[in-house]
Amino acid sequence: MQERRVVRADAPARSELEAQGWVMIARSWGAGLALDEQRRERLRHLVDRAHPLVSVREVTASDAEAVLALDRETAHDYPGDIATAHEALTTAGATPTATHRGWGAFTAEGLLVAMTFADTGPDVTETDFTVVRRGWRRLGLGSAVKAAGVLALADEGRTVFRTGGSFDNPASIAANRSLGYELDEEWLTYAPGSRPAR
Repeated sequence: MQERRVVRADAPARSELEAQGWVMIARSWGAGLALDEQRRERLRHLVDRAHPLVSVREVTASDAEAVLALDRETAHDYPGDIATAHEALTTAGATPTATHRGWGAFTAEGLLVAMTFADTGPDVTETDFTVVRRGWRRLGLGSAVKAAGVLALADEGRTVFRTGGSFDNPASIAANRSLGYELDEEWLTYAPGSRPAR
């Protein structure tokens, strides 16, 4: 793969790269969520709204095969470049741990149609990825599983939540804003002058 550099949009390195002929090939964003009771109520609403279609719950080790299957189906659904790339899950990655937790939306027949995983560090909970099965999109299921995860982790005392994604995915930006995330970072991916800027 051609060399890449990812820098914050406000970093001095951006001007240096552009002066050297590097070309911006992708834009990504970061966002934070500060919970208050009004936002908690909004998250509960997003979860409840999904219940006529699916059951939303935390993913367990027994769901690992379903997680792997959905991950394989959606492997090419991550726009952008290296800053927002998603590596295919292994069995270990599909199995929740104390610091790598997941929530899913399951049909009455047990089919996993949406999932989100988050990594809990000492101070920050960072979304790893969120995906929805084709044919089940635009129903609020991605927002529902992510809201369920935030609520559960907040009830355990987690207070700082972060997420991010590609600017090429406006649906993801809208979904995260509906949860209360506020965009506060912009990242740019550069390559050595081989593709037109966008």
